[in-house]
Amino acid sequence: MSVILFIAGILFMVVAVGLSIALHEIGHLVPAKLFKLRVPQYMIGFGKTLVSFKRGETQYGIKALPLGGYISMVGMYPPRPETEDDKPAKKPSLFQKVFGQMVDDARSQANENVLPSDEGRLFYQLPVYKRVIIMLGGPFMNLVIGFVVIAIVLTSFGQATPTTTISEVYQCIASAENANQTECTDKDVPAPAYEAGLRPGDTITAVNGAAVEQGEWNKLTDVIRVNPGQSITLDYQRDGQNHTTTLTPYLTDRPATDDNGYVLTDDQGNYIMTKVGFVGMSSLQEDLTQPLSAVPGVIGNQLLTIGNVILHLPQRMVDVAQAAFGDGQRDPNGPVSIVGVGRIAGEISAEDSISVSDKFATLLSLVGGLNLALFAFNLIPLLPLDGGHVVGALYDGIKRMFARIFNLKNIKPVDTVKLLPLTYVVVVAMLVMGGLLIYADIFKPIQLF
Repeated sequence: MSVILFIAGILFMVVAVGLSIALHEIGHLVPAKLFKLRVPQYMIGFGKTLVSFKRGETQYGIKALPLGGYISMVGMYPPRPETEDDKPAKKPSLFQKVFGQMVDDARSQANENVLPSDEGRLFYQLPVYKRVIIMLGGPFMNLVIGFVVIAIVLTSFGQATPTTTISEVYQCIASAENANQTECTDKDVPAPAYEAGLRPGDTITAVNGAAVEQGEWNKLTDVIRVNPGQSITLDYQRDGQNHTTTLTPYLTDRPATDDNGYVLTDDQGNYIMTKVGFVGMSSLQEDLTQPLSAVPGVIGNQLLTIGNVILHLPQRMVDVAQAAFGDGQRDPNGPVSIVGVGRIAGEISAEDSISVSDKFATLLSLVGGLNLALFAFNLIPLLPLDGGHVVGALYDGIKRMFARIFNLKNIKPVDTVKLLPLTYVVVVAMLVMGGLLIYADIFKPIQLF
């Protein structure tokens, strides 16, 4: 049964990834057609075409390797500029020969489907804002998918939220040199919560007379953290009976958190420590449904985490390599491949300790997070990613703006095909990273359970 559930989880993620890619390309396709740009192909996957059909000007199809997708748009690159015959020809270097041949081949391939009727509706001839909208359409679609899926999870299934019910009360605060000890010693400071009579199962209802709701653990801890050495009054319920106690938070080093209670880490993934008040109790977490207004904040935090991974991607890949070929463990918040996402989905589906509802919610969260990652990754301002085409269009717009200001004539469009060598470097780097991640996800996967 576990094997069947594992396979079911993988298949669920395969379908979800396929739909995400298909909708990403539709995000490009729809504005392209609205702007009268001819789109000869809309394809999901790469390699040999398995099935296809044609509607209007566009051939739609599925290819053998489901590793992405694309739409082909006519006139992505301007034609080769004409040379002036009266200028003496310079002997090109070997690099110029190779580079020039690469550029000419790419230009010819991109423009081989251009028809005389396409004049005026080629991609490079479109106004800048239309080119930007077309290229941002794909990432924007992933952002919409991520928003919708995460909104469904938060409002229907809920989010693991620290409640004001106490799950554990520590008898003492361990000294720094014995941080990993399991029993208290005479050298340890008694924990204020234990001394105040609080026990697991108690539910805090008010702090210093201000009521706290079940999902407002952070409101309670905020008061504790900023009042070390100050007496605090807590109202709580135990077995249906109301009680009141006082305690004084102890000043100690604890991990810093953001406004939503998430622990902050540095670039190396280590906790950022800060001196705050601490009483020695932890919260019982429950899945609590959230209002729709909470969705942007959750998505914002996820995008910040994803952005941090992308910003430090070289170091993160070094960490993955060291874990894959060494004895270290994979960072659960580090990058993974599609294979890794599928494996995680399979393990979650096959885990006996998770309810069916929680499994489905977790799988949906994976889909939402994957689409947010696709959104952020495609905005990287490098070709062949969408962000690279956006930068090219914006540069073209700036160039034309200065031409109008200074009354310059015969301004040539920005020719992004000349960046082809850099594009190849980016593609090779992406292939190497993808290969490393796939290897790591197979032989040294992230441990969830």
